[in-house]
Amino acid sequence: MDLKRRYEEYVQIVLTEHEKVFHAQDTDELEKMLKVIMAAKRIFVTGAGREGIAARSFAMRLMHLGFEVHWIWDDTTPGMKEGDLFLLVNGSGKIGHIDYLAEAGSKTGAAIAMITGAPREKTPGEADCTLFVPACVYKGTDERAVPSVQPMGNLFEQHLFLLFDVMVMLLREEMDLTYEEMENRHRNIE
Repeated sequence: MDLKRRYEEYVQIVLTEHEKVFHAQDTDELEKMLKVIMAAKRIFVTGAGREGIAARSFAMRLMHLGFEVHWIWDDTTPGMKEGDLFLLVNGSGKIGHIDYLAEAGSKTGAAIAMITGAPREKTPGEADCTLFVPACVYKGTDERAVPSVQPMGNLFEQHLFLLFDVMVMLLREEMDLTYEEMENRHRNIE
């Protein structure tokens, strides 16, 4: 096995896949999602599996931007209400408990925002705001998604981390914040 050569080939494949997803991203949808986030009184976030880990990292950065943010499964999470935003990551658009949470969240009067790789599925279609991430997702159904040689939902899951970081940079700029202001909100007990 020529590990060095295979490693370099895989790195190039992964980078190329992400570049294709970035170029396929609908920036009008992205701008709408950013406006919905900025308008929220409070933001509640959820997702499952690796998508959920990416979503949780986004919630952390939203807090660093100065938003009041809650991860839906934390014991200290308060109740949602009108004026709040419930941001759900639902890659395939058909994750049962995410569907349930979206339905329950909408009954509170909170706005529902969905980030997905399958916007034509039932639950993303019922969200107030949907951001389609055009990356191959596990059990995905959208032919517009960039295909991947990686297993399962790797491309979508990885791309969430990258896209969320770009979104944070765009929000920081729009909110006219400095990186120092963000750092001042970082947990200071570690």
